[in-house]
Amino acid sequence: MSVLEKVRPAGAPAPERRPRPRVTDEHGRRVRVWELVLRYLLLLAVLALTVGPFLWQLSTSLKGPSEDIFQSPPALLPGHPTPHNYQRVADTIPVWDYAVNSLKVAGANVVTNCAGSALAGYALARLRYRGRKAATLVFILAMLVPVEGIIIAQFTTMRELGLNNTLIGVVLPGCVGAMNVLLMRNAFLNLPYEIEEAAYIDGANVWQRFLRIALPSVKGTLAVVAIFAFMGAWDDFLWPLIVLSDPSKFTLTIGLNYLHGTFANDERLVAAGTIIAVAPLIALFACLQRYFFRGVGEGAVKG
Repeated sequence: MSVLEKVRPAGAPAPERRPRPRVTDEHGRRVRVWELVLRYLLLLAVLALTVGPFLWQLSTSLKGPSEDIFQSPPALLPGHPTPHNYQRVADTIPVWDYAVNSLKVAGANVVTNCAGSALAGYALARLRYRGRKAATLVFILAMLVPVEGIIIAQFTTMRELGLNNTLIGVVLPGCVGAMNVLLMRNAFLNLPYEIEEAAYIDGANVWQRFLRIALPSVKGTLAVVAIFAFMGAWDDFLWPLIVLSDPSKFTLTIGLNYLHGTFANDERLVAAGTIIAVAPLIALFACLQRYFFRGVGEGAVKG
């Protein structure tokens, strides 16, 4: 007889044993310990491959001229952190003017892609007209055409329109992306038709159904389109290099190229310029991440 049985009064119920906590997957199946360890090891490996280079560039940008950035074994943390390299970037090139130009291009690209993709996606998903399937096929085929194959035609078009060497000429070819249109189309297809039918019976027209019912239900996909559009315009190098010739209108990617050519041996300066270019992307994702990860339940009816 155990100690608990001796202390417990006669007739009292035996204490219930709590089950051990189990780790399960999304289907409720139990995950073994070695599988869980393997998953975390893979996640750490992917994290090291994706975040590692950024952390190394950040560390290099904060190292002073007295520190050896090529020592073995390498030192991740700078011995004496200093922001002087960022000031040197600003002294070498007009980096803030280039950043403003890139911000103008990226902001305009986000607005045009969100508005145009939402309108086109809604038309492809919810409206009934002849040639809707053919129009969808055109957008799918447009994704298969490489940018390098049409860049000469784009340059000729901008020259004929008189938009060479302008920021409008940089924005115009990418103002509405085919992939963004298809993303919005798929998001609108997930919306229940009963909601719009009820609004139609109540007298709502197409614009009212689009603005008040459909668009608020796809904020997650709209955030994805905004992030993709901003990243595509901010990181673009080839098209601004071709269409722009005035240094005062250069975007940040073209301006930072001068750091590689003139100061090829100063890795600290290049690393500082890289961090300046990546910082707005991180800030944008931090602001829109709550909508970015909403894709699973997009279009669901919410009470």
